[in-house]
Amino acid sequence: MKVRSSLKSLKNQPGAQVVRRRGRVYVINKRNPRFKGRQG
Repeated sequence: MKVRSSLKSLKNQPGAQVVRRRGRVYVINKRNPRFKGRQG
């Protein structure tokens, strides 16, 4: 998982979903788990 200040490049990947959990923004990607990320 990558921690970044901007998730723009991660959310443009195919299969990516942007989710808010516990005040943090996550990108989860079931199709390609390499592109998981967290912001905040």
